[in-house]
Amino acid sequence: MTPTNWAIGALLIVMGEAVRLAGVAAAGTVTRRRSRDVQRLVTYGVFRWVRNPLYVGNFLIWMGFTVISGVLWFIPVAVVLFAIEYTLIVRYEEGVLESIFGQEYLAYKSRTPRWFPRPPHTAEAGEHHWGEAWRSEISTFLQYMVITGLFVAKQKYGFGW
Repeated sequence: MTPTNWAIGALLIVMGEAVRLAGVAAAGTVTRRRSRDVQRLVTYGVFRWVRNPLYVGNFLIWMGFTVISGVLWFIPVAVVLFAIEYTLIVRYEEGVLESIFGQEYLAYKSRTPRWFPRPPHTAEAGEHHWGEAWRSEISTFLQYMVITGLFVAKQKYGFGW
């Protein structure tokens, strides 16, 4: 765990959390739960750039902690694990959204990438609830603190785990 690893990893984590926060602020905290009770299709904000901003954020965060750990050989393993897990989740969620929103979702799906953000062709305004997003991420921030604390302890005391 070098200072460079810490800097690059922290940058990835901050970028990932920024994407997550933007997604939760736009869509609300319902995006953090597995539910078929979807009230509206969110197609504005960060959802104009990518259909799964929370998962893109999660990926950046995974990569950030992997880089901090210094176990860089694990990056391809983490990418494969992430791809398998989230592809299955997204397939289910897309089926739910298609069954609820039909053609509206199919049109959104055809113009907005699933994983790799792309600037939208047009702007679309929508409501963001930043306070709610920050509050909903408190447990996530606590997890980051615990993981970071473990890395610091490992680096400082040289634990073999």
